[in-house]
Amino acid sequence: MSERMKGKVAIVIGAGSSGPGWGNGKAAAVLYAREGARIFAVDFRIEAAQETAAIIRSEGGECTAFRADVASSDDIREMAAACMATYGQIDVLHNNVGIVETGGPVETSEESWDRVIAVNQTSIFLTCKHVLPYMAARNAGAIVNIGSIAGLRWIGFPYLAYSAAKAALISMTSNIAVEYAAQGIRANCVLPGLMNTPLIREPLTKTYGGNVDSMIAQRDKISPTGKMGDAWDTAYAALFLASDEARYVNGTSIIVDGGLTARCV
Repeated sequence: MSERMKGKVAIVIGAGSSGPGWGNGKAAAVLYAREGARIFAVDFRIEAAQETAAIIRSEGGECTAFRADVASSDDIREMAAACMATYGQIDVLHNNVGIVETGGPVETSEESWDRVIAVNQTSIFLTCKHVLPYMAARNAGAIVNIGSIAGLRWIGFPYLAYSAAKAALISMTSNIAVEYAAQGIRANCVLPGLMNTPLIREPLTKTYGGNVDSMIAQRDKISPTGKMGDAWDTAYAALFLASDEARYVNGTSIIVDGGLTARCV
């Protein structure tokens, strides 16, 4: 490793995997740590955050696990304060948390809509609200928001609430990027495409016919590369945006989709 994050403290929201294997947040937390960052690993499921923390510690890194409900302003305020109390600074805010619920405007219940918006969109508002003052006090910081190409285009099935939240995330990121640029704070997005992570297995299997292997095969076939990406593809894009190598990259989105959004059919 090149120690691209040496001396930095990164809060990774959604640092635990939703199931066996590597989710985007888990991979990002471990990669940041391998590059020298101290990690504040946040997840609603504390055992998932603790699993990530154990991996980081086993590799000689430093990580603190913390439980928070990202839709709770009180939890997020306490999270930011706890990170400051533990490490004394916040250099990177990595927003990865998200839930997947499918359906169009007719099929989607109002409860599902509210739940998806609260977790996938309002959480970004809350984490930025409570972390930005600490970054602004030091005139430095990087925010990396993990979105989705679903915020840009139709991806093959009704995904209304999820797509709406991810589209809002892109706009929120650009607003924050411009407002805080003069204070040394950058904000950018990573937009993954079809990724083979634990998050897709349960909620999307039914959409693709009810069989996990069939779902994976169908999604692999859709990708121009013939295969879905994985959590590490997202994590490496995030690492660039979080590092000082991206010091003049602000208010933009990096699409990580194997070329899917570049294809017209």
